[in-house]
Amino acid sequence: MGIEVKVEGLTKSFGKQNIWQDVSLTLPAGEVSVMLGPSGTGKTVFLKSLIGLLKPERGRVLINGVDMVNSPQRDIFETRKLFGLMFQDGALFGSMSLFDNIAFPLREHTKKKESEIRRIVMERIDVVGLLGAEGKLPGEISGGMRKRAGLARALVLDPQIILCDEPDSGLDPVRTAYLSQLLIDLNAQIDATMLIVTHNLDIAATVPDNMGMLFRQGLVTFGPREVLLTSQEPVVAQFLTGSKVGPIGMSEEKDAATLAAEAANGNGSGPEPRALVPQLEPSPGLPTRRAVTRRRERVLGLLDTLPPRARAAIRETYASHALQPTAVLPAVPGTLPTAGGLT
Repeated sequence: MGIEVKVEGLTKSFGKQNIWQDVSLTLPAGEVSVMLGPSGTGKTVFLKSLIGLLKPERGRVLINGVDMVNSPQRDIFETRKLFGLMFQDGALFGSMSLFDNIAFPLREHTKKKESEIRRIVMERIDVVGLLGAEGKLPGEISGGMRKRAGLARALVLDPQIILCDEPDSGLDPVRTAYLSQLLIDLNAQIDATMLIVTHNLDIAATVPDNMGMLFRQGLVTFGPREVLLTSQEPVVAQFLTGSKVGPIGMSEEKDAATLAAEAANGNGSGPEPRALVPQLEPSPGLPTRRAVTRRRERVLGLLDTLPPRARAAIRETYASHALQPTAVLPAVPGTLPTAGGLT
């Protein structure tokens, strides 16, 4: 099972530029979460801060009792091994084959024999649908294949926390749909805690259990997916509908005069939220996600604290989709359906 990640009062700046401040949230163990936000709001910086690659000025990131901001470096280094990180561009070594790229963390951080490394790497290559491409260089394959290779590399150390930085970047809608299904299938198989940074509204609407949004140097909201997807907060509704009306401008947030002009033209209330669509389910043959049962108990426990629209959406979801008993199956490497359509 994945591990809970607790973020408390995190603040990060670069020189005099404040990226975000006082960010607090909890990534529930084994659940899939998404972080949204306009370009330049520090989503990638947030990911790197969680894993200890960047050091915020204030706050804590607690994982198994280790603070990824303030604990000794040896503790941070050991805890970092619990993570798998899928970078936006794959971050592959151009002079290495896909096999060697994916094997790199095993050779760097373990003492496994080459025969065991080969078994693990080939299983992960199979999982992401790259069998037959393991001998190719990153420059010889498509962007979508490089992303899947990056995901395979993120999986080789059996992570309990997986961070994905804009996994859909550069992919067409069909390949994005395959990738979305692959992420849900992975969660069903390994029950890892997952955080996905994305601009893609289809991923945001169909993949996560929880959603958050960064804007104006802070966290607008974070919680069950129904809270954000039904939100009437102007910046959330604008982002989720892709509307020009609202606080987000071309480069930075709009000034008060622009917002006042929109209001005078009858656009002050902004767009209505998108219709709530069902969350993706694992592919046939895979176990039910164990996170589903845990999330149901957690969300129903905080139902009275949520906005009315979110409460109604949650009640409707659980009333119309009766939960089947969760299949508690062991994770068997190499048994996931492959993402054969994702190139």
